Amino acid sequence: MRTPGILIFGMVLAPCGWILDLTATVAPNWRTLHNLPNTPSDEFIQQGIWDICRATTTNTREECNLQDTTYFGNQIIEVAQGLMVASLIVTLIGLAVAIPGVRCWRDNPNWTVAGLGGLLIFLSGVMTIIPIAWYTHILEEVSSVSPLIDVRVGYCIILGYIGGIFEILGGFVMFIGICRCCGGKNRGERRVEEVTGNRFSHQKPPPRRVEVPSLNRARSAGPPHVNKARQNEIALSFKGQFVLLIKTPYIVHL
Repeated sequence: MRTPGILIFGMVLAPCGWILDLTATVAPNWRTLHNLPNTPSDEFIQQGIWDICRATTTNTREECNLQDTTYFGNQIIEVAQGLMVASLIVTLIGLAVAIPGVRCWRDNPNWTVAGLGGLLIFLSGVMTIIPIAWYTHILEEVSSVSPLIDVRVGYCIILGYIGGIFEILGGFVMFIGICRCCGGKNRGERRVEEVTGNRFSHQKPPPRRVEVPSLNRARSAGPPHVNKARQNEIALSFKGQFVLLIKTPYIVHL
């Protein structure tokens, strides 16, 4: 038996979501501050949940490890740090549980174990979406020592949303396989009648044999003036109820 599609779908989306969440967690670009006073027009500040950097649009070099106790003292920053790290750990645990349940090297997966792994992956996606959505909602309200003149969304928010959605979808699809519904179609199962019907539908049925009653007339010697001819079969029907076969060995010439 091949690995069901819902398990393949979940096992592909979960690692992709984990990589995106990891990037969103460590990269210092949850929001950017532009048009800062007393600074060049091409200079801006990138703020993440672990670090703050100063960068320019004309130079790839960044100045990081900027101190901003006001920014890191916000409640959303502390919550985001805890939930994002917890999400990464829970995703790894979910994958570690789901892999023995999926067991591509066996004929049939262990749906209970795979479903539990999918549930953990689903929860990790929820833990990613919560801080991302909260931070986006109060994007311009998060206090900082830098003036909030032009606040823009950083790419970490986008990556966090995509990674969280990947984990939620992958975990949910894997979890629904824990229960057998719709005749097993959610697990990729098919009925025996469907399999055998498709296999033998192209074969023609054997021909039907019809028994026809017959009556043979014994041969008798004819008079001298009768010439011997070949045997003929005459089919006679009586009111459409039966068929009578009569064999005549001679034909008489008058």
